[in-house]
Amino acid sequence: MLTYDILIVGSGGAGLRAAVAALKTPGLSVAVVTKTMPTRSATCMAEGGINGVLDFPGQKDSLDAHSFDTVKGSDYLGDQDAIDFFVEKASEAVRETDFWGTPYSRRDDGRVACRFMGGHQHARTNYSADKTGHILLHSNFDYALKSGVNFLVDHQLLGVAVEGSGDDAVCSGAVIRNVRTGEVVPVRARAVVLATGGYTRMFWARTSTPYIATGDGVGAALRVGVAFKDPEMVQFHPTGVANGGVLITEAARGEGGYLVNNTGQRFMSRYAPDKMELAPRDITARAIETEIREGRGYGEGLKAHVLLDLRHLGRDKIIERLPQIRHVGLLFENLDLVDEPIRIRPTAHYSMGGIDVVDHRTMATTLIGLFAAGECSCVSIHGANRLGGNSLADAMVTGKQAGLGCAAYAARAAMPGESALNRLADEWRDHFATATARKDGASPTELRDRLAEILWNDMGIFRTGERLAAAYAAVGDLQGEYATARVGNPSPVCNSAYTHFLEVGNMLSLARCSLLAAMHRTESRGAHTREDHPARDDANFLRHSLVTLKGGEYCLDYRPVTVTRFKPEERKY
Repeated sequence: MLTYDILIVGSGGAGLRAAVAALKTPGLSVAVVTKTMPTRSATCMAEGGINGVLDFPGQKDSLDAHSFDTVKGSDYLGDQDAIDFFVEKASEAVRETDFWGTPYSRRDDGRVACRFMGGHQHARTNYSADKTGHILLHSNFDYALKSGVNFLVDHQLLGVAVEGSGDDAVCSGAVIRNVRTGEVVPVRARAVVLATGGYTRMFWARTSTPYIATGDGVGAALRVGVAFKDPEMVQFHPTGVANGGVLITEAARGEGGYLVNNTGQRFMSRYAPDKMELAPRDITARAIETEIREGRGYGEGLKAHVLLDLRHLGRDKIIERLPQIRHVGLLFENLDLVDEPIRIRPTAHYSMGGIDVVDHRTMATTLIGLFAAGECSCVSIHGANRLGGNSLADAMVTGKQAGLGCAAYAARAAMPGESALNRLADEWRDHFATATARKDGASPTELRDRLAEILWNDMGIFRTGERLAAAYAAVGDLQGEYATARVGNPSPVCNSAYTHFLEVGNMLSLARCSLLAAMHRTESRGAHTREDHPARDDANFLRHSLVTLKGGEYCLDYRPVTVTRFKPEERKY
């Protein structure tokens, strides 16, 4: 058994930032568990920039303006106390990472360069070309290495352990699996931070997120009684490449790119005449799908698309500010953005929902000793729709607060007992033996592909109650097949089949939660668009969905949204 004061699961921006913050408290040992190399997390795919209002002479932007834009962007489902705290800390995060030596792009006067992103009144998205997430990730990784963080690379989270029951229940650590050797390892810790990223890979064939974004942390928290908050709120980024959904960053539109239909029209004039291509993501994604549905796109079926045209920006600007997406165009579509428009369609991109966090200052959950940060958490900052540039800010802010919060807790908490942790480790050893011994049963990859098709067709950009109910039942059937699915490889060594088997199980469970909450939210709000209930309903649904797992059953409850300064109003751009 391994023992640390603090165990952080996930090595993206939020996990690394939490580790660095936790080590500011002297005398604590910190370990980071990661399923892959730290530099290969989803953070490196966040390209457009990091939001934060920087104070300089002549600045027209303000913290209040950033707060209002975030609240309005969330379609008023974001908790406003958490948002106010977030925007203040986001500004600090940009200054802090700049001080670390993060190579931000610069203006002629030396200030950090910033650009417009959708839904913002002002240009506040600070950037490093179009590789900001990649750059920030390396800055945090370097700082974590320098700070003495221990890394357990190629280890998969299996479950969180809980010692005691009722009001005395505390998180006592986690059970992980060494992917290389197959060893099941219990890790005792005073505090655990889950920073495992989002769950949008459940859309599998049409998503911009990496293959590791399978909701492992959300699934682990759900199994020990922590609620999954707002699971129906999945963001579809407007511009994924037509072939598979890899991201074309919003920076492309922030720099002045045009969205064009098959008549050559910049069609956003019909949907957001003031903001045009810089409307929020939910509005822009719906606009693209509407163009395709009404016959103004190119192609048919899953190959249908519209065009993103950057040619008018000129070769020099594209190469200087958008080198990454030019590379994506060459790699996935075999075209050069300097010379040709690129074929795009919305793609499942970001999880606004996540592990229910009940204190935005410490990122604590309802289970004592368990914290969450980054995309796997839900404070809620983003509500029903996240604004571009707020994800990297979220990772830096919630990661730091989780690190500070868990360290303050761990410094005063006793080391928990081992009994629950050992029992959980034994259960997972038995699970591996049983699952890998099956000779018959469904293929997990086949179940995964069927899940992706169900979700894209029935819980995509446009939804109806009838389709959601059918999908909820269909995913329940898939879970039934999964219970007896075959892994096909009995060896514990480098068993990637078992790794993916567990990931498919998490995706099925989280999809069921998402469908349940979506089915009962009989309104349209942000990314959740119900064709049978097209209006927003503040009287009944200005509240967060909370899905818990009790006795194998998925249960739905609600909590009111925190409204402070900004009263809900009609959302126009």
